[in-house]
Amino acid sequence: MDAFEVVFAASDGLGEDVVRMTRTSAAGPGGHPVYEDATGIVRAEISNQGEVRVLATGGGQAPARVLRARAVA
Repeated sequence: MDAFEVVFAASDGLGEDVVRMTRTSAAGPGGHPVYEDATGIVRAEISNQGEVRVLATGGGQAPARVLRARAVA
């Protein structure tokens, strides 16, 4: 897959935040492709089963809980 929408729990606990992420040339610690948002701040390793591991890109990051990832055609 070249792109995913990663759905995070909203910071208010009531909704969802969706981040579109595209594949990079990097691989994560689990050997799966790394995807990032347009800013490069949000990065995640996503397996072919849709498992998401958010990767820290800076100190003090506290990413929201991932609810799911869905492939984008």
